[in-house]
Formats: sequence, structure tokens, C-alpha cells
Amino acid sequence: KREELKHLRPDGTAYPRALDPGLLDTFDNPAPERSYRIRFKTEEVTSLGPVTDQPDFYRVTVDYVPDRRCLESKSLKLYFVSFRNAGLFAESMANRILYDLSAACSPRWMKVHCRMNPRGGIALDVTAQAGELPALAGDSSERDADVKT
Repeated sequence: KREELKHLRPDGTAYPRALDPGLLDTFDNPAPERSYRIRFKTEEVTSLGPVTDQPDFYRVTVDYVPDRRCLESKSLKLYFVSFRNAGLFAESMANRILYDLSAACSPRWMKVHCRMNPRGGIALDVTAQAGELPALAGDSSERDADVKT
């Protein structure tokens, strides 16, 4: 039986105009008995500065160990597009993404890293994490290794 995914279909894509975690789709984890890491990376997330309304550009990395549900990638892309007109500080963005994605798929562990492109010569990195990284099969060094973004 094929699951119904709201955004993965051939009849076109409706792009969001407001921040909307309801865009996120999930599907059954194909290997719930195993701990494994999934990573999404994008360099195409934008938002507005909450004070200046100037655009901020981000590289976002999401690492997670799924439990029963996995995030569907196209819906994640649309969710990221929904930040375009949102006025957020980088700290708020990283924590909002962590909260929304965790609520959507209830992972065993998740880490969100937002790297804002330099503005005025200053770069900004924000990392938010939920849960403890479980041991991953075959790699005992994963727990202590810093994930490069």
C-alpha cells in the first residue's frame, strides 16, 4: 500500500507564502528496529531580519535518527521555503526548525545547524539539539564526533 503524500505528485507544486509546519509530510520508517542517521542539507533557506526586514540567507543541516516516522524531502523543501517572509533571528530559526521537525516525526535524536551567510563581516552559526544520539551500528566514534556541516 502506497502512502498518500501531500506534496509529492505530478500536478504541480503550490509554494507557501507564510511559515507553515503543516507542510511537513512523513512516512513509515522502513527499518525502525535499527538506529541510523539521516541528513538533509540545503543552502537555499531565506528569512527576513526581524528588525531590518533585510533578507538573511542560510545553510541548514538537519541530522536525525528516526523512530517510527521519516521526513519526506519535498515537504521539507516546501517547509523551508515557508520561512521566506518570516522575520526571525537565527537563534529562533534553528530552534523553530528543531521544534517543528521533532513534532512532525518524533525522532530518537535530532540536531539542526543553521549557518547564516556573513553580514557586515560576521558569520553566525546556531545549533539546536533534542535527545541523545544513540549508538549507530558499526561506528562507536559517531557519538563523540562533531558533525561537519
